[in-house]
Amino acid sequence: MQKAGAEWFADTFSTWAQLFDSASPQTDYVDAFAQGEPISPKDGMLIMGTRAGADLVLRDPATFSARDVIELGNVRPLIPISIEPPEHGGYRRILEPLFAPKRMEAMEDDMASWVNVLIDSFYERGKCDFTKELATPFPSLVFLGMMGLPLDDLEFFLRLKDGIMHPTPSDPNDFDEIVSIQAAAGQEVYRYFDAALEERVRAPRDDTLTILLNSEVDGRMLSRHEVLDICFNLMLAGLDTLTAGLSSCMAFLAQSPVHQREIVDDPTIVPSAVEELLRWESPVAGVFRRASEDAELNGCPVKAGDFVHVAIGATNLDPTEFDSPLVVDFRRSPNRHLAFGKGIHRCLGSHLARREIRVAISEWHRRIPEYALQTDVELEYVIPTRGVTNLKLEWVTA
Repeated sequence: MQKAGAEWFADTFSTWAQLFDSASPQTDYVDAFAQGEPISPKDGMLIMGTRAGADLVLRDPATFSARDVIELGNVRPLIPISIEPPEHGGYRRILEPLFAPKRMEAMEDDMASWVNVLIDSFYERGKCDFTKELATPFPSLVFLGMMGLPLDDLEFFLRLKDGIMHPTPSDPNDFDEIVSIQAAAGQEVYRYFDAALEERVRAPRDDTLTILLNSEVDGRMLSRHEVLDICFNLMLAGLDTLTAGLSSCMAFLAQSPVHQREIVDDPTIVPSAVEELLRWESPVAGVFRRASEDAELNGCPVKAGDFVHVAIGATNLDPTEFDSPLVVDFRRSPNRHLAFGKGIHRCLGSHLARREIRVAISEWHRRIPEYALQTDVELEYVIPTRGVTNLKLEWVTA
């Protein structure tokens, strides 16, 4: 019998952590996958970590499926991340325009305003917990604004996000309690969005929720369940992943005055710098697929039902793809990293994520050009999204 989602994830990531240090995986990745792949640390699990290996898995959704992989408080498959062709294409066509580059660019001024409001709250103090005071609230403010939801719901959203992505049971090994916490938070998510959608039925607005309510797929209107499953997916992807990305990228910069100075001296480098930081830090350290049939990967048998983990953090350090992959070069070009995945399930919100990180990094360095980790801080990294929980920074105020 397949383990419950929380138990399987905990077991899998425990195994992964034994192979690769989640705080500093770079050398471990290169050494491990230089010996060949797949790596199979236990029965039923294989790890691919080269660019070629990622292509084999992520370009073949018929064999390596994302269906029934994510169990995080949801009661149905999340849309579109857990849906495969042919249905996947119809959902994607609805959602892609909502995250188009021009639409994201139109939100940039609001993003900058929110970042500066957050910086204002701690700037004169000369120190902050970047994770808690900026990386956590900022993506949620963007999400609420984009969806047309009240900004006053920020704390509520953060609580639900943590209940799903970072449940805190009384016993860390009590998987039943973990699943229960996630399920309870998931039900709150469904209830919240159902109420918000009902409001749009009575009084349509110019916002994303109203657009979804009036969208068609394959010639029919989306059902309420489909809209709820889309909202659930967008909430998880738009909050925790961005928090992880911001905290991990800024953790690198806080420890590298040379790279800080590059950004301050030439702010136009920020877009390229963000791409390199995403390659180097890889906030989404890996993605999972389940074999839908017996198959083979590089000569290694794969049984139907086996899980395949594509180690994105490793693919982004593959020397066959990147010159000097262990050097962080803000002018690297080309930079075909896989931080947003690949294939039909490539991150739907990649343009939004890029824009948020660019704005946050630009505004931070405009106002705080020199900063460092607070004395005696030992960074704590977490999974499944690879972020820093305690990025405490300090600087000298003007």
